[in-house]
Amino acid sequence: MSNTLFRTKKVEQSILDTEEPEHALKKSLSALDLTVFGVGVIIGTGIFVLTGKVAKENAGPAVSLAFIAAGIVCALAALCYAEFASTVPVAGSAYTFAYASIGELPAWIIGWDLVLEFALGTAVVAVGWSGYLRSAMDSWGWHLPEYLGGREGATGFGFDILAAALVLVLTAVLVIGVKLSARVTSLVVAIKVTVVLIVIIAGAFFIMADNYDPFLPNAQPQEAGGGLHSPLVQLIFGYAPTNFGVMGIFTAASVVFFAFIGFDVVATAAEETKNPQRDMPRGILGSLLICTTLYVLVSLVVTGMQKYTQLSIDAPLADAFKATGHPWYAGVISFGAVVGLTTVCMILLLGQTRVFFAMSRDGLLPRFFSRVHPRFRTPHRPTILLGVIIAVVAGFTSLGELAELVNIGTLFAFVVVAIGVIVLRRARPDLHRAFRAPWVPLVPAVSALASLWLMLNLPAETWVRFGIWMAIGFVVFFLYGRSHSRLGRHEETTVGQVLKGRKRDDTK
Repeated sequence: MSNTLFRTKKVEQSILDTEEPEHALKKSLSALDLTVFGVGVIIGTGIFVLTGKVAKENAGPAVSLAFIAAGIVCALAALCYAEFASTVPVAGSAYTFAYASIGELPAWIIGWDLVLEFALGTAVVAVGWSGYLRSAMDSWGWHLPEYLGGREGATGFGFDILAAALVLVLTAVLVIGVKLSARVTSLVVAIKVTVVLIVIIAGAFFIMADNYDPFLPNAQPQEAGGGLHSPLVQLIFGYAPTNFGVMGIFTAASVVFFAFIGFDVVATAAEETKNPQRDMPRGILGSLLICTTLYVLVSLVVTGMQKYTQLSIDAPLADAFKATGHPWYAGVISFGAVVGLTTVCMILLLGQTRVFFAMSRDGLLPRFFSRVHPRFRTPHRPTILLGVIIAVVAGFTSLGELAELVNIGTLFAFVVVAIGVIVLRRARPDLHRAFRAPWVPLVPAVSALASLWLMLNLPAETWVRFGIWMAIGFVVFFLYGRSHSRLGRHEETTVGQVLKGRKRDDTK
């Protein structure tokens, strides 16, 4: 049984499956499209919110170093993703990579994990987008009825009509075509990056050197807590993170890391890329480099404009401009957040549908969902199904605490991909790798350990919820996926043919 659970799908077979007419996606993306996708999904509310939060609570002005540390952790994972995406240019990202290297059960686990990660991520971002837009509408004198403003604060029935509408509109865009999605994303990302650059350039004129003193505040050890709300590392080792000082930088890095979540979504579009061997590494690494640079510059500006102890947590950048007597920029920042979250939502939805599509094409989910649209050549069935489900979830649910499941899901994917690079290097050294991660197995090993460390810093209750979702996944796999696997059926057919051949030989 263990042999069947860890059977791997050959890279050649994965690539061959992408050429089946009914299950083939249209190749239309370039390196620039992929880079724009990466920037579009990474830059969200994190750049406008997390900078102030971690500066005030964890690192002071040294938050810029925390962004660099988190960027390095992501870069290690990005190198692994880039090697896999250029070697196995197939939809599904970490799911497909795990299937080719570690085995079917691990692939299912990571695929099931990614479905949850992208679904909740899309819903959470849609709800956040709705909140920003309602705030802007209120300032214009337009007020939605309370029952259409979402669950937060609703006394009776509450449905977030704006969040649901956004998801449904983006679902339609993705059904029509990924190239259209890329064009929409390019326009929105251009606006979003322009807003960020305006903030950086304008804020630079209001920097006061005294606000950087001290750049690295004295360390403040924290008491170790207990209960499910505490980080898992505290419950296991009794270790309490340190705020400020050198260790405070790494505490802050575990927080700001989540501002980078999303670059791995680029890998889900490998099958729709014109030249994946060349363009996937460029898209993944290029988007990460751009976003890290912008994050560092924004953190330096905000801590230079206002003393870190006085920064607000909810809207640090906007409030920093207000503190310097320039409230007009607060409106620019809100506009950038509303525009920016649109692309984050769309690209997360894109990533989820591609993972679902890949699992369906392999038979682990019903094959009905792996047929592409005859005209648009997009996986329209899973896109519509998941879009409607996420729209309902975003409309009816308050997802504040569940958002942490997005973080643990991403980190878990990083660990699996890093291990997969090591395994596939040993198992298939003959494969052509257009991009090779340096210093294997050292880089993947460090990447896996760094991601695992950040996972341990998440609350224990997040681990419990993650465990429940994984348990449901095991049930689905053993009741459906394992018996319907195309790889398993192919092996059964091969074994049957061999046995028939032996019987014929015995009768001669």
